[in-house]
Amino acid sequence: MRWTLKPKPDSKKLEALQKALQVDAVVATLLLQRGVETYEDAKAFFRPSLDDLHDPYLMKDMDKAVARIETAMEKHENILVYGDYDVDGTTAVALMSSYLKTKYNLVYTYIPNRYDEGYGISYKGINFALENNFTLIIALDCGIKSVDKVAYAKELGIDFIICDHHTPADGIPDAVAVLDPKRNDCNYPFKELCGCGVGFKLIQALAGKDGKKAEDLTEYLDLVATAIGADIVPIDGENRILAHFGLQVINTNPRPGIKAILDQVEKTELTITDVVFVVAPRINAAGRMEHGNFAVRLLAEEEADLAVKYASEINNYNLDRRETDKQVTEEALKQIEEQNEQGRLTTVVYHENWHKGVIGIVASRLTETYYRPTLVFTKSGDKLAASARSVRDFDIYEALGACSAHIEQFGGHKYAAGLTLLEENYEAFKQAFEDVVTKTIDRNLLTPEIKIDVKIDLQDITPKFYRILKQFAPFGPNNMTPVFMTDNLLDTGYGKCVGEDKTHLRMTVKQPQSNSVVAIGFGMGDKFDIISNRKPFKAVYSIDENEWQGHVSLQLKLRDIM
Repeated sequence: MRWTLKPKPDSKKLEALQKALQVDAVVATLLLQRGVETYEDAKAFFRPSLDDLHDPYLMKDMDKAVARIETAMEKHENILVYGDYDVDGTTAVALMSSYLKTKYNLVYTYIPNRYDEGYGISYKGINFALENNFTLIIALDCGIKSVDKVAYAKELGIDFIICDHHTPADGIPDAVAVLDPKRNDCNYPFKELCGCGVGFKLIQALAGKDGKKAEDLTEYLDLVATAIGADIVPIDGENRILAHFGLQVINTNPRPGIKAILDQVEKTELTITDVVFVVAPRINAAGRMEHGNFAVRLLAEEEADLAVKYASEINNYNLDRRETDKQVTEEALKQIEEQNEQGRLTTVVYHENWHKGVIGIVASRLTETYYRPTLVFTKSGDKLAASARSVRDFDIYEALGACSAHIEQFGGHKYAAGLTLLEENYEAFKQAFEDVVTKTIDRNLLTPEIKIDVKIDLQDITPKFYRILKQFAPFGPNNMTPVFMTDNLLDTGYGKCVGEDKTHLRMTVKQPQSNSVVAIGFGMGDKFDIISNRKPFKAVYSIDENEWQGHVSLQLKLRDIM
């Protein structure tokens, strides 16, 4: 592990913020690192308000989108709500279709099949719309690059409204309206909405026509918060407001589908991290193992009994997904060893029978063992398909571009991508990818990095300090859980390896002039020697609460020690 301490903020800004908020230097430092520089910034950060959401009509084409939907309703047109099969796509489809159905009956949903249609708008989906007399398609979390398909639909007399958040290519599709804050010609103030977030802005605009405000739409925010967490978009600006209120809905009055998922897991209060690791994988499992339609059906269901039934089905898909990704991961790790590829700078593995729905997860798992750019291939029709995952600060999309001579198609972004190629090109691609990465990657990037917010002493960790830290949530990109470093630590003699296989490290630590604090390091049992014989050491950690037999105490959640 590489430890990197973030630079200290400007001393004048630090002093001014401390004075304005009456907080200590550590809290002021954490705030400045997150772009909070004034009392007003802090008020918006700690007390999110739906009143601070932007006017949806600031988004280019919003007026056109609203007018086209109103026309469809007046003329009794069939409306098809179309979205991808991942969490962002299925939550967006559930949100849009649920809202429209409160005003209008002729609303239906369509999720493409992962295996024969792939991501985004498909010709099959457009033909389905034609055959079933749909004249308006509202596409969510996709469509910004579907220039040819939108043109094809237009020839058939089918209009598109696109609600996307991905970066456009050179041309914008010729749709009735293209809502995407990342359009170069869109002046919307917040650029980092997820697809479901863009969908929410559209229903906010539609509701405004009926004299309703954002606070009248909070029942939809459990879906938006789930998408924000799952899509790993920055949790600042408008996303922080939406996630904050969405979590409130999840924890107090979630829709039947989400409640049915939560009833399967023993959690009383969910954080955005719980949403990412508890709710999102179950929703995703439908599209991975069966069909994304199952996720939309669950999320849009209003009857509690049916929601429980659907959630049970989805849970079974998730159990199948877990078993499958565990098996494929084991086989992939074995393949790396059998081919003596442990020393390479890339991981590229292939088996024709690996389940296409889990290769992205497996690629992520492999980077936990071999921290390097990774591709996992399987057979898909008459071609090979792969999911790619990168390491921090290395652009895998760019690296794939340098290997394009061997690739049929590829798409994605800096840290995750997908591609297809012909089987006869696999070995040539594998070598080319290794060569490109070897030439371009900074070797430091092949060691995982822990970014440390600030160095503190144990005496700084007080109940009051932790109460303030908790208000920094919800956490995510641009507002990660604060990470601290403390040196000159000693184990008080109670340190031991715990867990079934003794893989975790648990100890009580203190500094010469401090109280003792319990620390737990998951998967760090192999570092026991560092703390033994009362040798001083330093640790990197976050702070959380441990509840044991009704007693709640603060503990250090270790990231690394040395």
